[in-house]
Amino acid sequence: MLAAWPALDIARGLSLDILTATRWQAFGPRSDALARPAVVVAIDEESYQTPPFKGSPTLTWTREIGRVVTAILDGGAKVVGFDIVFPTSIEQSQIPFGDEPLGARMRGFDRDFLRALAAGAASGKVVLGEIGQRGEAIGPSPAQRVAVRQQSNIRALNVYLDRDDVVRRLPLSFASESGTLPSLAVELAARARGVTPTFKDGRLDFDGHTVAGSVPNTLTLNFDGGADDIATYSLADLRACVEAGDRDFFARQFDGKVVLLGTVLNVEDRKLTSKRFATGLEGARGPRCALPRPAASADQFKRSSIAGVYIHATAVNNLLEDEPLVEFDRWTVTATAVGFAALVAFAALLLSPLAAAFAYLGLVAALLAVATIAFARSIALPLSEPAVAGFAALVLMVGYRFVVVDKAERFLRASFGLYLAPQVIDQMLNARKLPKLGGEMRHVTVFFSDVAGFSTIAEQLAPDALVELTNEYLSAMTDIIERYGGYVDKYIGDSIVAVFGAPVDDPDHAVHAVRAALSCRERLEQLNTSAAAFRGHRLSHRIGLNSGEALVGNIGSRRRFNYTVMSDTVNLASRLEGANKYFATSILASETTMSLTGAAFDWRELDAIRVKGRLQPVEIYEPIAEAGRTTPEQAQIAKIYAEGLTCWRARDFEAAARAFAEIAPRDPPAALFHERAGRHVQHPPGEAWEPVHTLEGK
Repeated sequence: MLAAWPALDIARGLSLDILTATRWQAFGPRSDALARPAVVVAIDEESYQTPPFKGSPTLTWTREIGRVVTAILDGGAKVVGFDIVFPTSIEQSQIPFGDEPLGARMRGFDRDFLRALAAGAASGKVVLGEIGQRGEAIGPSPAQRVAVRQQSNIRALNVYLDRDDVVRRLPLSFASESGTLPSLAVELAARARGVTPTFKDGRLDFDGHTVAGSVPNTLTLNFDGGADDIATYSLADLRACVEAGDRDFFARQFDGKVVLLGTVLNVEDRKLTSKRFATGLEGARGPRCALPRPAASADQFKRSSIAGVYIHATAVNNLLEDEPLVEFDRWTVTATAVGFAALVAFAALLLSPLAAAFAYLGLVAALLAVATIAFARSIALPLSEPAVAGFAALVLMVGYRFVVVDKAERFLRASFGLYLAPQVIDQMLNARKLPKLGGEMRHVTVFFSDVAGFSTIAEQLAPDALVELTNEYLSAMTDIIERYGGYVDKYIGDSIVAVFGAPVDDPDHAVHAVRAALSCRERLEQLNTSAAAFRGHRLSHRIGLNSGEALVGNIGSRRRFNYTVMSDTVNLASRLEGANKYFATSILASETTMSLTGAAFDWRELDAIRVKGRLQPVEIYEPIAEAGRTTPEQAQIAKIYAEGLTCWRARDFEAAARAFAEIAPRDPPAALFHERAGRHVQHPPGEAWEPVHTLEGK
C-alpha cells in the first residue's frame, strides 16, 4: 500500500513531468501550433517597448485593446477570453487634477473598450476572467461587468496547485451563488464547440465525452514540450495591424480560433507546470502583420515556468482536440505498483544484489519506454509509484536475503573458502546439501608441479622467511591456475597438484592447463627478479601435464575427506614432472594432452620414455609457446631436434649426433641426446634395442 500513500502525490506529479519531457524528446511536437484551436495575444515586452504603449500604465491601454479585440472578432474568431483582469478604470481615479479628480477629466476614456466588450458579449464571443479568493473575488471593473452582462460572461481563472506548487491540473468548475459555473477554459471551449457543459460527481460531460482527472473536478493538462506549442501574437503588432487597416490578416490568423489575451512577461503571472522539464524560449513567434520581428533579447533565457495564459490555452486545446490526459484510479495504480514490486522482488531473490539492482534499473527503463509510448496517446501510465514500490521491494528483499536466506551461504563460504575450491562450494550450495563420500569418472588434465632444489633453499632460510617465500610462490601460481579454470587439489610442501575439467566441466581443459603452465613459468621469472620474499634466491620449477580419465570426488574417511582426483592419470603427471630433471626442462606433457590442444600451441616431441610403474612407453612433448609466438631461434632448434630424433629412432646414431651437436650448446635435451648418440656410435646397441628411455626414479 506504500504506492497509494497520499504523501507520494509529489512523486505522482513528477511522473507527469518526466513523461511530458520524454514524450517531447522522443516524438517532438504533436501538431503545428497554427493548426490548433487556441492562440494567444500577448501583452509582452515588445508591447511595453512599442508606442503608444511605451511609458503608459496598462490602465490606459484599454482603448487599444478594445480595437484589437474588435478586429479579432471581425476576423472570425469564435470567442475571446481575457486572462488579464482590469479591476479598476482610469475613469475611477480620485487623484486631484486641477479643480476635479483625474477620473472626472478622463470620463469616456474606456468608452471604445466597453463598446467592444459589449458587442462581443452580446454574441457570446467575449469572456472576461476573474480570480476567486476568500472574500470578494478580484474581477473586472464595475463598468466592464455591466458591459459583459455581469456573471454570464465572467469566469474564474484559478488553477489547481499540487502539493509541490506545480500546476498539472485545471479546475473544471467553480461553485457560485448562481450555481456551478465552468472555469474560463471550459467556457471558452464550450462556446467554440457550441455545446453546454454539464457537471456531475466531479466529472465534465463535454460534447459526449467524459472528462475526469485523478483529482475530482479537474482536467489533467496534456502539455506539449517547447515554447511554440501555442501560436502567440504580440499585442503591439496587432495594434499596428489595426492602424494599417489589414483586415485580411485578422481573417487569416483568427478565423475559427479561440483567442486568449494575457501577459507573456519574464516576471508576471508565471507558473511551474508539468512541462517544467520541457520548456523553451517564450516569445510572440506567430506570423507578423505590421511590425518587424524584434531581435532576441540578451536577457531572455529558458525558464522552468511558463506564462499563466498558456495553461488556459492548453486546456482549451485539450478539450477541443479531445486529448486531456487519462489517469488511472488509485486502486489500479496500487495494483500496478504491487505487480512491479513483486517482479523486482523475484529478481532480487534469484540474482546477486548487484545484478538485481541492474535488473531493477532495466525494468524501470522498460517501464519508462512503455509509459512514454502510452503518453503519446494521452494515457498517463503509473511511473513513479511502481518505481518507488520496486525500489522498496529491492531493498527489503536484499535485506531479507542478507539477514535470513544468505546467512547459511555466507557461513559455508566463510568456513570452507580457505579449504575448498569456489566451484566445490558452489556445487554444495546448488545441491543444498553438505558434501559426502563418492566420486565419478571424468576426463581431465592433471597439473603437477614441484620446485627444483627446494630442500637446499629451505636449509638456507629461517622458518619465517621460508614460510614467506613459499606463500609468495604458491599464491602466485594458484592465482594463475584458478584464472584458467583449474582447481588446486592440494599442496604437498612446495608441490602443487591441480586438475582442469573438474569439478566444473571444461571441454578445453587441456588447452587451459598448458596455458596455465606457460603462464606459471613466465610469472616465476618475474618473481625471481622482483619478489622481496625470494631474498635473492632464484627458483625454478618443473611441471608435468597429463590428460585422461580420473576419479574425482569426495574421497577419504567417513569423518574427514577431501575433494580430490586419483587415477593412473595423476601418477603419470607426477612422473612427467620428475622427468623434467632428466631432460633439464621445465614443462613436459603427455601425447594425450598435446593432441587435445589442437593447434593452440607449438610443440616439440622430446622422447619416448618408460616411467616407473608403467610398462607401456609414453611419448613426451614440450610446449614451446602459444601458436604464433614461437621465436625464429626456438623454431630452428625444434626443427633440428626433430631431425636428430628421427635419425636416433632410425639407428643412424652418427647423423643423430651431428644434428644434436649443432644445437647442444643452446638446448639441454639436445645435449643429452648428443651424449647418448655418441655412446651408441662407439658401442652400437643390439638388435633388441628400442628408442625408448626407461626412467628409474620418480
